[in-house]
Amino acid sequence: MRTTAPKTTNRIVLLGASNLTVSLRRIIQCMQHHCGRPSEILAAAGHGRSYGLSSQFLGRELPGIAASELWAQLDDCRILPTYAFLTDIGNDILYGATPAQILGWVAWCIEHLQQQSAQIIVTDLPLASIESLPAWRYKLFRNLFYPYCRLSLDEVRECARAVHHGLLTLAAHQPFVLQAQHPEWIGADAIHHVYWKRDAFYQQVFRHLRASPGTAGLDGCKQSVSQRWLHRPKFAYKKVLGREKRHPQPSGLLFDGSVVSLY
Repeated sequence: MRTTAPKTTNRIVLLGASNLTVSLRRIIQCMQHHCGRPSEILAAAGHGRSYGLSSQFLGRELPGIAASELWAQLDDCRILPTYAFLTDIGNDILYGATPAQILGWVAWCIEHLQQQSAQIIVTDLPLASIESLPAWRYKLFRNLFYPYCRLSLDEVRECARAVHHGLLTLAAHQPFVLQAQHPEWIGADAIHHVYWKRDAFYQQVFRHLRASPGTAGLDGCKQSVSQRWLHRPKFAYKKVLGREKRHPQPSGLLFDGSVVSLY
């Protein structure tokens, strides 16, 4: 589906993996509660998505977020107020990436978003949940979600601490908000958000956005008729069982006229 964009009021850039994917519509609506609508939305998402490496999930392969075509489109976009959300940064630890690599990919994304004068929110790693994760549960979820990973829980914790401290340092020198993830929001796998607590979590996250006049409301994160999909977005590029597939963008359309490009 090729969609002609309506007169959008802003641009929303979303980067992440499974937490972003399962809550994409909810996150968009929560952000629009503060910044207004309709929006031009650029998203690099997908289960198991990496910030810097190609990743596979059930036979589907996607490029790393930093290597996706999102950035070329962003460079070509007209100037709009821009809001960005980065999450699921810890995935790359289980792909074997070093803390330095992970922080380099995230810093690169932040730098490019700053060139658009974006308001940026980044979720920190759920460090407390990782620290308290039992070894048996870690092995269960590691084998389920990351079958090729052989890192021990101690090694994962060491990397997570390094990435956490690196994000703190980055946030101290760059104009973005680093949002802590407290254990009450995180599920048993120490990765995914508790399903029935997502509304409360994203309300907490996006309170940092500077609200535009006349856009705030008490029910900003609740699903409403205005945010139903008219067309669900499809990936601009992916491989399925080794075969390349492409789809023109934007490919998604929300009821309020917001258009979504998915990379």
